[in-house]
Amino acid sequence: MNFNTFKAFHSRNYRLYFSGQSASLIGTWMQRTAVYWVIYVQTHSAFMLGVAVFSIQFPSFLFSLFGGTVADKYDRYKVLLITQIASMVQAVILTLVVLFTHYTVAEILVISVMLGIINAFDMPARQSLVYYMVDDEKDLGNAIALNSSMGNLAKLIGPALSGIVLETLGAGICFMLNALSFVAVIVSLLMMRLPEYIPREQSKKVMEELKEGLSYLRSTPSIRIILLLIVLSSLLVIPYANLFPVIAKMTLKGNATTFGYLNSFTGIGAIGGAIMLASLRPQVNRRKILLLVTIIFGFGLILFSQSHSLIYALLFAAVSGFGMMSQATLVNTLLQTESSLEMRGRVISYFAMAYFGMQPLGALLIGGISHNVGTPITIFFQGIVAVIMAVLMIPHFWKSVH
Repeated sequence: MNFNTFKAFHSRNYRLYFSGQSASLIGTWMQRTAVYWVIYVQTHSAFMLGVAVFSIQFPSFLFSLFGGTVADKYDRYKVLLITQIASMVQAVILTLVVLFTHYTVAEILVISVMLGIINAFDMPARQSLVYYMVDDEKDLGNAIALNSSMGNLAKLIGPALSGIVLETLGAGICFMLNALSFVAVIVSLLMMRLPEYIPREQSKKVMEELKEGLSYLRSTPSIRIILLLIVLSSLLVIPYANLFPVIAKMTLKGNATTFGYLNSFTGIGAIGGAIMLASLRPQVNRRKILLLVTIIFGFGLILFSQSHSLIYALLFAAVSGFGMMSQATLVNTLLQTESSLEMRGRVISYFAMAYFGMQPLGALLIGGISHNVGTPITIFFQGIVAVIMAVLMIPHFWKSVH
């Protein structure tokens, strides 16, 4: 780490956002871990894990373009405040259903769909609002990397806490703690002093805004190739993490705590990647680093798939986490720093479609393959795909840089 690592903290608004969002994300990961574990324990099906991911993330895919258009068309701050309140309400509903009813997996999935729809509007507003939270535009890349470290610190703490709470108090308490965590981020948003919002002229209809965004994407190949990389990774590689309950229970002969550890060590590696990215100087070639971390991601998965002891599984889970989140953070950074300001919300919505929209489809695909050929073999080939993908992208990325 160096002086550049935390320079975005010089901005008061960003400090508020970081502190509030950190608490909220820990709760989010507690809820996510609990949902996946409950579904696997009730169904004992890797495919149903894929269905769970699908129910949360596919609605984000369906509505993310509209979410990006809303972020570009209206006050991003108000949109974010509304989505955070809606997310808290969703967590409260999930808590009440689990604690006070004889719930079924179907009910958990339906409530998860609600969260997916909210996230479609939340992410474009939240990501594009970061630009207005930093006092110096040059700090944007650092802020995005710190956002990643925030998310991965939550991924480290949340699943570990969730595993303990699941074993001692049950899933309903995990969901209740997530609902309470939204208070922190809502308060932090209310305390911010952002530049006064200047409404855009509302002459264009939503469909025209969508067409304008797609036209921008077609005319900007440097952005299009980055999106292609994250599309393929989200569809074929990133869903490996959805198989953690199977690895924890069948390969490692563990329990919910083992599952939590796998998620947490993935978070440890991801935090390392985020700190590395936050420490980069502005002039560093981030496209070449993107290829390198994708290769690391692939080899991490190959070694993880062959790990039959907890120590090695945790080690290579950390390596895979480093590669996975470094890849996503670099893609996010490149898209935000290279897209025009008036298109940024829509560009982020394309990233949301690629990153969160392809994962549920990939989860169904990978879950089905794992059910038929075995989880370790599936993860091994996912690692191979990541390496091949990076190698094929080399000439395109080199051309885009030079």
